[in-house]
Amino acid sequence: MSKALTKSQIAGAIAEKAEISKKQAAAILEIIAQLAYKNAKNSFTLPGLGKLVLVHRKARLGRNPATGETIQIKAKKVVKFRVAKAAKDAILGAK
Repeated sequence: MSKALTKSQIAGAIAEKAEISKKQAAAILEIIAQLAYKNAKNSFTLPGLGKLVLVHRKARLGRNPATGETIQIKAKKVVKFRVAKAAKDAILGAK
C-alpha cells in the first residue's frame, strides 16, 4: 500500500495538469479548504468527490468499556463527509 499524497504533491499534480505554477495550485487548494470550512454548516459539495455536512447527534446512553458503567453522552455536532456515487464507482468500479 502506497503512502497518501502530501499537499505539495497534490499541488504539483494540479499545477502540471492545469499548466499553472505550483504556488498558484497550492493557493487554489487553500481557497477550497477555506470555502469548505466556512460553508460546512450548510453543507459543502465538491463535485465528483462528495459533500461535507454538519450533523447533530442526540444525547444518548453509552457504556464505559473499562468498568461497564452506564454513562450519559451529551448531544454534539459532528462533521461528516459523504462520498459521492461517482467517486465510489471510480474507486471501487461500477456494479
